[in-house]
Amino acid sequence: MLDDLFARLRDATAPAEMEALQDGIWQIWLSAGHPLLDKRLETGIRALSADDYGLAIREFTFLIETAPDYAEGWNKRATAYYLRGEYKAALRDVRETLRREPRHFGALSGQATILRMLGDARGALRPLLRLEQLCPAWPGLQLQLRSLRNGLGEDLG
Repeated sequence: MLDDLFARLRDATAPAEMEALQDGIWQIWLSAGHPLLDKRLETGIRALSADDYGLAIREFTFLIETAPDYAEGWNKRATAYYLRGEYKAALRDVRETLRREPRHFGALSGQATILRMLGDARGALRPLLRLEQLCPAWPGLQLQLRSLRNGLGEDLG
């Protein structure tokens, strides 16, 4: 099912269609596959919404320790670290997310954002190019790519 949604996302051009496909993918990703893990994920997401990043990190760490192959546990903890300003920890968790789910568009987008914030334009370009392979019509993607390429100038060769 996930492969089919990604195949359709790659060809989608209408914003409403892309949003519906992304929502379907998120529904799959947001299921940890066990009621206890789903509850901990939900608690962590609520903590993120309440700006309680410490609690969120503890909940997502529990997910990671209990189900280390569950990519979304890593992605959510990366988000919590990012929001808390711990960019290196966030990047580590993004890398773990992408090891488990290389198509994770949220992690790719987040990785590009953090790398750009840290002044690594060339590094930010890589995840955006991967995102372009997943969904060339991703809103704002072409503008971001053009901006990064222009900033790199002749270095792109």
